[in-house]
Amino acid sequence: MGQTIIEKIIARNIGRDRVRPGEIVTVNVDRVMLDDIMMPFIVSKFHEMGFERVWDPDKVVLIYDHLVPASQLDDIRHYKVGDEFARNYGIRHVHRSDGICHQLMTEAGYVKPGDVVFGTDSHTTTYGCVGAFSTGIGYTEMAGILGTGKLWVRVPETIKIVIDGELASNVMSKDVILTVIGDLGADGATYKALEFVGSAIDRMTISSRMTMANMAIEAGAKCALFTPDLKTADYCGTELDSFQKALVGDEEGNYCKVLTYRAEEFVPVMACPSQVDKIRAVSQLDGIPIDQVFLGSCTNGRLEDLVAAAKVLEGKKVAPYVKMIVTPASRKVYEEASARGVLQKLAEAGAIITHPGCGLCCGRTGGILCDGERVVATNNRNFLGRMGTSKVEIYLASPAVAAACAAAGKIISP
Repeated sequence: MGQTIIEKIIARNIGRDRVRPGEIVTVNVDRVMLDDIMMPFIVSKFHEMGFERVWDPDKVVLIYDHLVPASQLDDIRHYKVGDEFARNYGIRHVHRSDGICHQLMTEAGYVKPGDVVFGTDSHTTTYGCVGAFSTGIGYTEMAGILGTGKLWVRVPETIKIVIDGELASNVMSKDVILTVIGDLGADGATYKALEFVGSAIDRMTISSRMTMANMAIEAGAKCALFTPDLKTADYCGTELDSFQKALVGDEEGNYCKVLTYRAEEFVPVMACPSQVDKIRAVSQLDGIPIDQVFLGSCTNGRLEDLVAAAKVLEGKKVAPYVKMIVTPASRKVYEEASARGVLQKLAEAGAIITHPGCGLCCGRTGGILCDGERVVATNNRNFLGRMGTSKVEIYLASPAVAAACAAAGKIISP
C-alpha cells in the first residue's frame, strides 16, 4: 500500500517508515506561529502549566496582524503581553505590522516543504501551499508546544482532488476552491487532509496555491497539501532535497475519496450569505446591488490578486456610493505593488489603500458595515457578524470578480 503526502510527512517526522490514518502519534514541531489575538491566553496557560522556558525560541514566530492598528482599548493589552513574553523568553522573530501571519510565515521563509507547523489561527492550513503539514490549534495546545516542542495528532485520512486542464482567463484559484468547498460541504472534509494534484495545479503559482490551502479549513480540513516543485523551491529560496521531492501522493495510496475536475469547466463563483459552502455562479447573481468591496486578507491579498483587480479596473472608476478597500497582505506585497504602479492604478480607480494586515476580514481597523449593507469580499469567511452587524450580507469572490463588482456597483462577472 502506498502513502499519501500527509502520511509521508508525519512518518518521517517521528522516525518511522509509515503511519496509518487514524493512528495517534506525537510529532516534533518544526515551527510555531503565535498571533496577537491569542497572546494573553497562550501566556496565561504557559505559566499555569508551570513551564520556565520555551523549548526553542528560534522556532517561535510572534506576529501582530489582527489588532493593528489598535481599534479597541483592550488591543493594547495584547501588545504588552506579547512583547513581555518575547523579551522574557528570547523570542527574536517578532513582526509588528509587517503583514498577515499566514503571508509572512511562507514569505519570510519560516516554513519549508515537509515541515510540521502549528499556529493559533485556523487558516494556518495555508502553508500546505509549499508542501508543509500545517494546521491551526488552540492556545492550550500552543502553550504545551512552547514548553515541550511536541504535540499529539491523529493521522488524517486524505481526500485527493485532481484538477486537469487549463482555467479560463476570468477564473482564479479562488473560484476553484470555492467550487470544491461547495461540492464537499462545510463539514465534508472534517479532520481530513486535502491533497491537490493535476496539470491545472501544476500551472498554478504559489500564491494561487496559498489561496486554496488557506480555504481548506472551510470544508473542515485538518490540512491541505501540494507537492513541492521548482516553483516551491524558488519561492522558499531553497533546493529541494530527496525527501521533499518525494512528497507526492502514491497512486496506490489509501485515499478515502477522490474528486476529479476539468479546469475548463470552472466558472467565476461566489459564496453567498452566510455560508461558505453556499456556492452560486456569479452569472446567477448578476445585478444584485452592493455597497462595498474588500480586496485583501490572507486568502487574496497578494501581488497577483492586486494585479488582477487593477487589470479589471483599468480605465474604470469605482461606482458612485460604493467603497472599495484594498489591504495588501504584507509590507513586501505593498512595496512591490507600489513599485509596479499597481496601487496607483487602484487608487486612480477610486480605491482606498490601507496598511498591510488582516483589516476588515476580522471586522476591525476600518470598513465595518451596518444593517442591510452588502459587501463583496475576497477573504475566506462570510459568517453573520463577521464584518459588522449580523444583518450585513457578505459575498465571497475572487479579486477579478470583486473588482468588476466595484466598478459596476452591483454583482457582475469580470
